[in-house]
Amino acid sequence: MSTSSSSPRHGLARVLSKQGLCSRSEAAKWIAAGRVSVDGRIVRDPEFPIVQGRHRIEVDGNAADTAPRLYLMLNKPRGLVTTAQDERGRDTVYRCLDGARLGGAPLPWLAPVGRLDKASEGLLLFCNDPQWAARITDPDRGPDKTYHVQIDAIPDAARLAALGEGVIEQGERLRAKSATLLRAGEKNAWLQIVLDEGRNRQIRRLLAAFDIGVLRLVRVGIGGLALGELGKGQWRELSATEVTALVAGD
Repeated sequence: MSTSSSSPRHGLARVLSKQGLCSRSEAAKWIAAGRVSVDGRIVRDPEFPIVQGRHRIEVDGNAADTAPRLYLMLNKPRGLVTTAQDERGRDTVYRCLDGARLGGAPLPWLAPVGRLDKASEGLLLFCNDPQWAARITDPDRGPDKTYHVQIDAIPDAARLAALGEGVIEQGERLRAKSATLLRAGEKNAWLQIVLDEGRNRQIRRLLAAFDIGVLRLVRVGIGGLALGELGKGQWRELSATEVTALVAGD
C-alpha cells in the first residue's frame, strides 16, 4: 500500500494505546519484552515510527486490530484515586474492576474518561476508545457534568448567582453553568452544580473562592446519563444508545 511521505508517524507504544489495547506504559513493557512485531520483525523500541495503514503490527503473534469497544460506568467510592497505578501505593478505581467479567470473559484494558479526585464520588466512565473519550472530555464540546455538593454554609440567592458569574483564580476563570439549592439544614446545605467545562478541582476551587467548604462531592450525571441507583463501587456496561447520546451534540 502506498502512503505519502507526509503521512503522520507515531511511536509504536502510542499506536497500541490508541487502538485501545493497553495503556502506553503497558505497551512499552510489551515492546521491551519482545511481544510486539512490526511487519514480521520483533521491535523493542517503543518510539519506533509507525505510519497508519503501512505497517502490520502483531502482539504475541496476533494481529493488533482495534479491540472491540467497551464502555462502562462506575459509581466511584470516596477514597480511591483515578489512575491505573499510584506511586504512593493508594487504592485506585481499578480496585472496583478487579476480577470483573462480562459475558464470561475478563474485561479488556479500560481507561478512565476524565477524573474524579480522591475525595470525590459518583459517576466515572471507562472505555477503550480514546477518540470517544476525547469527545467526552473536550472542554468546549463535551457534555455537561452534574454534581450534588454538600457544603458547610447556607447560601443565599446572591451567592448562588455569584457562582454562575464566576471568579478568576490563579489565572483561570472558574464558574458554574448553574448552581441551585437542593436542600438546607441549620449549618449545611446541598447544592446541584452543573459544569460545562472541565478544570482541575474546579468546584472545590470555585467554592473556596467564596469561603465555602466542600463536605461531600458526588457526580450524578454526565450529559443525559444519570448515576441512578447504581450501588457504591458497582459498575455496568453502557448501552449503544447511551454511548451515542453522550457525544451526539458535539
